[in-house]
Amino acid sequence: MQHPDPRRLSINTATVRKQWTLDKIIDGCARHGICGISPWRDQVQALGLEKTARLIRSNALTVSGYCRGGMFPGVDDATRQVANDDNRRAVDEALALGAACLVLVVGGLPGSSKDIAGARQQVKDGLSRLLDYSRNVGMPLAIEPLHPMYAADRACVNTLEQANDLCDELGDKGLGIAVDLYHTWWDPKLFPQLERAGRNRILAFHICDWLVPTRDLLSDRGMMGDGVIDIRSARLAVESLGYQGAHEVEIFSELNWWQQEPNDVLSTCKERHQQYC
Repeated sequence: MQHPDPRRLSINTATVRKQWTLDKIIDGCARHGICGISPWRDQVQALGLEKTARLIRSNALTVSGYCRGGMFPGVDDATRQVANDDNRRAVDEALALGAACLVLVVGGLPGSSKDIAGARQQVKDGLSRLLDYSRNVGMPLAIEPLHPMYAADRACVNTLEQANDLCDELGDKGLGIAVDLYHTWWDPKLFPQLERAGRNRILAFHICDWLVPTRDLLSDRGMMGDGVIDIRSARLAVESLGYQGAHEVEIFSELNWWQQEPNDVLSTCKERHQQYC
């Protein structure tokens, strides 16, 4: 099957967060026949966890992921404990929403540190502590490798190979990977590492496009088909491995899509999903 199943389209709420509040995003997805949604914690807190869960259920939406936990490194034990406590709350929220996984952006260098190896060790230690809790309650954790441009401040896990290594070291039970093509498309080991991850580890699949030129590395992501990523080849690759989850559109676009009428954005997501995914 070359064209994707339209029922697998999911909208990460970042895609229209500047135009709509979360309740309007939920309603918009339902009206447009989009079956999946992936909300962010700040939006859920603004609307209320119970109300969010009720609206998602009443609109029969699947929660493809919950954004986000992580940010494990800290300058001292107290800071790391704050992150650990917050991550446990994120696990509980993901459970209440029925999310397929809690997506983890693991964090970068703490404070003024230049010790990236030490930061990566803190990520491993923090993950291990959180897994003690998440495995017990049954919420899968998805490590999201971020592009190396974010290694200092957002995520010192930057490749699928590093994420696979963490899964090897900490065990596959309740631990996997969120594959975001914006962050991983460039990697010469992308396809071998997808195969290494396999069906059990690939917990989420995020799509958008890399624009040339990119005017802002954080908030100038492209709509599928507007950039250089071979999205369809990656989608076919993960599905050939047995991935049966959502195709989650996550677009940060201060200069374009966040300025557009949100109903038009959702319509375009549906069209481009079929054309390019």
